[in-house]
Amino acid sequence: MKQITNMIVQKRIVTVFLIVFIILSIILIRLGYVQFVLQDFLIGQAEALWSRDIVFEPERGKILDRNGEVLAENVSAPTVMVVPRQVTDKEDTAKSLAEVLGMPYDNALEAVSRNERIVRLHPEGRKISEEKANAVQNLNLDGVYIAEDSIRHYPKGTYLSHVLGFSGIDNQGLTGLELTYDEELSGEKGSLSFYSDAKGKKLAQKADKYVPPVDGANLQLTIDDKVQTIIERELDIAFEKYNPDGAIAIAVNPYDGSVLGMSSRPNFDPANYQNIDSEIYNRNLPVWSTYEPGSTFKIITLAAALEENKVNLTEDTYYDKGSIEVGGTHLHCWHSGGHGEQTFLEVVQNSCNPGFIVLGQKLGKEKLFSYIDAFGFGKKTGIDLQGEANGILFSLDRVGPVELATTSFGQGVSVTPIQQVMAVSAAVNGGYLYEPFVAKSIIDPITGEIIKEKKPVMKKRVISKDTSKQVREALEHVVSLGTGRGAYVEGYRVGGKTGTAQKVGQNGQYMENNYVVSFIGFAPANNPEIVVYVAVDNPKGTVQFGGVVAAPIVGTIIEDSLRALGVEKQQGGIEKEYRWPDVPTVEVPDLIGLNKSELPQYMLSLQIDTVGEGKYIINQAPEAGEKVEEGSKIRIVLGDK
Repeated sequence: MKQITNMIVQKRIVTVFLIVFIILSIILIRLGYVQFVLQDFLIGQAEALWSRDIVFEPERGKILDRNGEVLAENVSAPTVMVVPRQVTDKEDTAKSLAEVLGMPYDNALEAVSRNERIVRLHPEGRKISEEKANAVQNLNLDGVYIAEDSIRHYPKGTYLSHVLGFSGIDNQGLTGLELTYDEELSGEKGSLSFYSDAKGKKLAQKADKYVPPVDGANLQLTIDDKVQTIIERELDIAFEKYNPDGAIAIAVNPYDGSVLGMSSRPNFDPANYQNIDSEIYNRNLPVWSTYEPGSTFKIITLAAALEENKVNLTEDTYYDKGSIEVGGTHLHCWHSGGHGEQTFLEVVQNSCNPGFIVLGQKLGKEKLFSYIDAFGFGKKTGIDLQGEANGILFSLDRVGPVELATTSFGQGVSVTPIQQVMAVSAAVNGGYLYEPFVAKSIIDPITGEIIKEKKPVMKKRVISKDTSKQVREALEHVVSLGTGRGAYVEGYRVGGKTGTAQKVGQNGQYMENNYVVSFIGFAPANNPEIVVYVAVDNPKGTVQFGGVVAAPIVGTIIEDSLRALGVEKQQGGIEKEYRWPDVPTVEVPDLIGLNKSELPQYMLSLQIDTVGEGKYIINQAPEAGEKVEEGSKIRIVLGDK
């Protein structure tokens, strides 16, 4: 019996020992888990309870042109932060802040009295000037801190405004490239953390913790600052001269789809977008607006007819009597009475509507509309800007003889400017349709290394090299001998096409005396470096023709842009046919080395602007051999040999 009792006691001792061992093991395992596994988490939780963070905003990445010119940057704009539990005298603090920041005392008192860890004084204390920030700092107020911050700055004002867009008070992109590339431009926030007890008093024994912000990457564009400046200047002049409802201009490199310049009117200052109607800053017209293209669309009909061998421009002829009957409807040429007997090259030169209707009929609706689709109409181009429209085309099953005829000369269809530019680029670059793009690369702001680079995207080939060559030659005739003579540039072979499209009103009817006049041009015609499109919406006080209003603007943009891009003038090309009111050109003589007394015999058709003193001409501008309009001013520099 005693032996049984001892065994029971021993079992109980072992059981107790095991239970104690298990409990101690659990405690030790838990302690180890807390010590080694949960250590960082628990420290973080504790520090979160003790810490107060002052946020430091990162520098938003700059936006640069293709050559590094700054188009959007940041300027310092500090922000006032308050830790209410550290404010010792709330009334005095509120009064001081209200005086310096120009905010109501009651608002300041409410802010410093909140039951929150950190309070931003919004809006009076957000993104303030350096002077105000220094004034607040000099007050030496307990619980009041100055956090480094910045505000977006657009050094060129309204320049490229719709493309750049703008960012909000929290430096988030809201429109344009600022929105499209917000993730790359934004960066990561930093902070300064200090530690406090439950009452909010700073713990002196714990050091502050600083996590620096990571600045956003820089965005480099395909935009060329010189070309963009020329476009902005010419649109400003056009807006002042014609008081139109709107105007747009686009310039692209036809061989890769990169946008060299883009602008529209009315425009706005991105720094003051709050004061602008949203209908202005939300509508980037070159990609957003849709309208009937008019005769610029004839380039597509021409390219399709040539590619399908439906016409020989120099051998085939057409007699234009002023109108053509299609499906019981008389469709008229813009030239009253018609152009008479013409080759189809002259049909292109004269922008003869009936002649293009015949080309459309030769193609047939299936073939013509297949080319319209191949050239990218009716769908987005894919440009990296918000708000791009699709345009509107007839459904093929709804295309009858009249719809085929009007489409052939650019009426009854609706396209976007960027679609037209890319389609014409394909027509003149050898037949390659590219996706347009504005952002060239993402760049590290510290090292300057390229993080990501945009490569040109060639969508498809739509016509052959030979067809493209014929299109270029035909469109060069338009500028030298036809309706586009206003775009002619001496020394640069320019090709192009006019457009005059009657606008459709809200009632679906065409409006009286209200047109979108346009011109699309390219140069040099034998090897295009640039394609430029300009459209002016309802110009006032002038004849509303693309050749009168838009063509001269495009000619000026092309001439100045090619010079800025370093493209040299060339010999050859088709001489311009001068008609009233064109001003003839004369060749500048070589004056260098002449005695100034000899000038009168050389300057019968030119004016002289003299600089310097002396008997002999030592320099001149323009150079000898250049052609200028009669009556132009030649600058000479005088000196002694």
